[in-house]
Amino acid sequence: MSSPSPERLARRARERAIRRRRTGAAVVLAACAGLLAWLVLDGGGTRTGAGRPASSARRRSAAVRVAVSVTGALPAPVQDAASAPDPRGGGVLLAGGLDGSEASVADVLRIAGAGASSIGSLPSPLHDGCAATLGGTVYVFGGGEQTSFSGILRLTGGGSAEAIGSLPAPASDLACATLGGTVYLIGGYTGSEPLRTILAWRPGGTPRLVGTLPKPLRYAAVGVLGGRILIAGGTSGVQASREVYVFDPAGGGVRELARLPHAVTHAAGASLGGALLVIGGRGEQPGSQRRGIIAITATGSVSSAGLLPRALSDLAAAASGGTVILAGGADRSGSPVAQILTLRLTG
Repeated sequence: MSSPSPERLARRARERAIRRRRTGAAVVLAACAGLLAWLVLDGGGTRTGAGRPASSARRRSAAVRVAVSVTGALPAPVQDAASAPDPRGGGVLLAGGLDGSEASVADVLRIAGAGASSIGSLPSPLHDGCAATLGGTVYVFGGGEQTSFSGILRLTGGGSAEAIGSLPAPASDLACATLGGTVYLIGGYTGSEPLRTILAWRPGGTPRLVGTLPKPLRYAAVGVLGGRILIAGGTSGVQASREVYVFDPAGGGVRELARLPHAVTHAAGASLGGALLVIGGRGEQPGSQRRGIIAITATGSVSSAGLLPRALSDLAAAASGGTVILAGGADRSGSPVAQILTLRLTG
């Protein structure tokens, strides 16, 4: 079994140092802010104008509401797996991740209905990669184990994987979005520094730089709306982010669209019902996982859309048949879970 990756160990050390440097007053303020955020979003109530950033308070709230139910279980608990729709239809493929001992795994699973079955394996264990379905094929990008990887893998029909290319630099903690026959790769971490790049890749080609984020970003939640890519939250340095950016592939520009009601990172992202859903996630501190699901429309309206059955970060999320399938994740103790959840629109 491999040990936790250096980037995770470094992140834990930085988090402990931050906690030691906080004064009593800062802790009280953070607790008050966390309580307010819980009441606003995790408590399931309707968010008022006072709970929104000033730039968003004047916008009409999104009408997206969702319900989440437990629909199955994975063979074993896992977090930080890459996921994408199964091109064969009616399911989701899950690749890699971290098990209960925080060791990377190489499993490729197919989620269909209430269960998940092993259909193959990656060439080597990895976690914190991203996956995308394009042209009837699933591809896995980057990820890491003891170091960050630069590989681009193609999953075959039998579930095995083969290397078909590489990223310009190693990248774990990155996010994927598919639009117009192209996979866009957002941010990430080289193993020594976070990335602010937006790369575009098509099968048979090499990744090319098409945009630059305003700041380096890892663990962002992303989705496609109206021909543009929304990028929400994430970690910049060691700070969780509130910004929501929009990237226009036609012009290559990135601008701030809205702000989240609280900083969030390690959240899952999925597009459904005309909104980007930012699902779960956590703040900078360990144990700050959230239940809230935030909906962001293409115009920048931000609202509460629903709640997870329990607080989770680091879930895998992929669209399937008008729903979003969520798998695994980490609870407030930091332990991975084995639940399969199904998210549906309720109105």
